[in-house]
Amino acid sequence: MAEALLRKHGGGRFEVYSAGIAPTEINPLTVCVLDEIGIDASNLWAKSVELYRGKMHFDYVITVCSSAEERCPIFADTVIRLHWPFDDPAAAQGSDEEKLAGFRRVRDQIEARIVAWLDSPGREAE
Repeated sequence: MAEALLRKHGGGRFEVYSAGIAPTEINPLTVCVLDEIGIDASNLWAKSVELYRGKMHFDYVITVCSSAEERCPIFADTVIRLHWPFDDPAAAQGSDEEKLAGFRRVRDQIEARIVAWLDSPGREAE
């Protein structure tokens, strides 16, 4: 979600990549909640951090869940590393509607955080 939301709000200011520690597949509820706000997620796919580590330079590495922050490998040439802790929506319990509500909540939290970060004149200091 974060990749798609940063692409949407970044306005081309960033080359945006995302990856996971143990990627599986894009959760269908992720696709659903992004579609609800007009983001086409059909080109998203789950990638491993190993696809990028040692092969690319990143100005920012942003982790969005606690387990990722704890287990994220070091990207030696990263200028700024940020951690934005959000609940993992895939861990939501309950009915299908409750799970969908959890994905919407996390989507909205990530989107608000991205917008605030992009609007912050001291963005580099975070």
